[in-house]
Amino acid sequence: MSEEEIEQNRVDSIITEINHQSIKTAELYEKAHIETSSVEKNYVDNAKINTFEVDDRIETNAEVQQQKQLVATTIQTEEILEKQVHTLKQLGDSPYFGRIDIQDDGDPEQEQLYIGLASLVDDHQNFLIHDWRAPISSIYYNGALGHISYKTPQGTQMTELSKKRQFQIKEGKILSMFDTNETIGDELLQQVLGEQSDTQMKNIVSTIQQEQNTIIRDTTSDLLVVQGVAGSGKTSAILQRIAFLLYHSRTSLNADQIILFSPNLLFSHYISDVLPSLGEKNMRQVTLAEFFANRFQGLKVETLFENYESNNKHASSDLRGNALFKRTIENYLNSIDSSELAFTDIIYEGIPFFKKEEIANIFTHLPHNMLSSDKFTATKNTLTKRLKTRIAEMSESDWMREEIDSLSDSQYETYLSDYERDEFDSIDKEISYIGTIILKDRFNIVYDAIYNNYFIDIYEQYAKFIEITISIDAKHLFQSNLELHKISLLDATPLLLLRDLLTGDGQNRNIEHLFIDEIQDYSPLQLLYLKNCFPNAKLTLLGDSEQALFYDLILPTKFLENLNHILQVKKTNLIILNKSYRSTFEITNFAKSLLPDGNNIESFTRHGELPKIYFSKTRATALTSLIDLIKKGDTNNQPVTIITKNLAECKLLYSELRSSVKLTMVTDGDRKIPEETIILPIYLAKGLEFDSVIAFDISKKSYISKNDLGTLYTLCSRAMHTLTIFSIESLSPLLTNSINNSNVLIV
Repeated sequence: MSEEEIEQNRVDSIITEINHQSIKTAELYEKAHIETSSVEKNYVDNAKINTFEVDDRIETNAEVQQQKQLVATTIQTEEILEKQVHTLKQLGDSPYFGRIDIQDDGDPEQEQLYIGLASLVDDHQNFLIHDWRAPISSIYYNGALGHISYKTPQGTQMTELSKKRQFQIKEGKILSMFDTNETIGDELLQQVLGEQSDTQMKNIVSTIQQEQNTIIRDTTSDLLVVQGVAGSGKTSAILQRIAFLLYHSRTSLNADQIILFSPNLLFSHYISDVLPSLGEKNMRQVTLAEFFANRFQGLKVETLFENYESNNKHASSDLRGNALFKRTIENYLNSIDSSELAFTDIIYEGIPFFKKEEIANIFTHLPHNMLSSDKFTATKNTLTKRLKTRIAEMSESDWMREEIDSLSDSQYETYLSDYERDEFDSIDKEISYIGTIILKDRFNIVYDAIYNNYFIDIYEQYAKFIEITISIDAKHLFQSNLELHKISLLDATPLLLLRDLLTGDGQNRNIEHLFIDEIQDYSPLQLLYLKNCFPNAKLTLLGDSEQALFYDLILPTKFLENLNHILQVKKTNLIILNKSYRSTFEITNFAKSLLPDGNNIESFTRHGELPKIYFSKTRATALTSLIDLIKKGDTNNQPVTIITKNLAECKLLYSELRSSVKLTMVTDGDRKIPEETIILPIYLAKGLEFDSVIAFDISKKSYISKNDLGTLYTLCSRAMHTLTIFSIESLSPLLTNSINNSNVLIV
């Protein structure tokens, strides 16, 4: 019997076991679902029981609490079984992708371990498949054949790795298998990377490279920075890292304690299937504008896309994006006098309940050397005490007694629902208690105003601040935006930082991990602010300094140095990924020749066509050739992706093409990429990849300065299999070094 036949027999036996467990687990899940429905119905019925009598009420409350706990337990059981059903279904198609043969030091026998998406054990608790995240599975990704070490919960273990075998299994059949001494053999990578692109990112557990595995399994760094060239798999590695962290810390970490900042809604949807495909719940995912909008209720926050479209590269030199501006804000707050704070009245039913003069007086009489945030907290505490005092005084008033006397018996008893009558030693105390309850409810709006800091106009305060620190023009622009209920990204960060440092609020200490993608598009102050928002979170930041769309292109080493200086975190780990896997060898060589340090980028040896440059004297002839290419792609069922420099060019080109070919324009509000010929501006293509990319009008008039290098490199590096560039009238000087890596056609 051949090796492949032996391995196929094992696959068959494993699938038989998976099917057996699937049937059993599906039955348990169905029973759990029925039980959950029954328990939930009982909970609702018990909650409706009449609780007028005190004894009935106490007994019922206890029963409801028991039912509530039972509901939570049954729901949790149902969710666990549902996850197991999903996992077994995945394993049934492709049980595993790797095998390692090892013999630990001191162990007389060799073991054969199979690595897959999830663990599988038989009835005797023998491992049939090991989860790719298990400590022992790291051998598959890191180890070359021979004597190696791997980490276990008990410490470092030595072993002899004698075989590493890789499989491609689909629908229970081995499509290919081969032995290798590499982390992941080129043969498997060639097969996987040669596939067509998809509208959603897939997991990469079967092709994780050694340097990616280092990123994924880092559990000790407070700051992990991944500088990866286009197509190096940095985003994929980060998503597998999240899955690994959830597995590694499964008793103390859940997906709701992880936040990922993504560049736009398209990208958010593009990566949304990766974690579920690994059996994990998705982390919380937001864009920077969405996050800010939640903190500016009622204001429209400028998105990164809108910021890019405004051609706001001058923002990189504005103080409001500089990390040192945080110190400017702190100095301003620590030196400010109460007369300079924009206090405002707390209004109740149209009348000031606390006047701004009273609030300012409280603030003024606090110790001068207190931090502004401590003064603000002390002011809030004083206002809350005064509110309670006024409520206590009013609860004893004659008009309050008259209002209580007018209550019906059932209303009166409802107010006493948490107490037995004999707990009050007099009727006066009973009435005073009811009065306090009524007034607390009535003046809850005042308490909310104190709690939510509504007694200071933070927008007026910020306007005063930027007039002093920036300019009167900056103040007027901010105020005119505010009248239109919007705010720029340039103002959003320092305003929130000013507010949070002044009030001592704005921090979420429950978040354990903060991930930020495309960090080269964030200002230093934005990164500092997010670090301030999540003080307990470990940071994982990833990007590529050479794909910068907002700031001037800088070398990766300088970028990493700047980042480390800004955040000043003790345990840092900086990883550089220089090998590009996305594009063919020819496309990667073309793209890297655009860059001053492009020789540092390694091209994966998957070959294809040379990129084409179509040069034409007029826009009309270029459009004719473009239409022909689109029609050819449609005929061969190979839709193309047209990428422009900005939204204005995208709209113009779309209007010129739409009557001749079928295509869809993708905008900032879209959440999904259609499976057809599309046109979109470069910013929305961030982090995405496409089979066939057409870059239109890469000409001297639009791509002339080094400031455009990051944009052009990002655009070209979106292509997986073919890249076509159209240049009109005169070739962009940025393409000078790339001509030799392309085919030039005159049209």
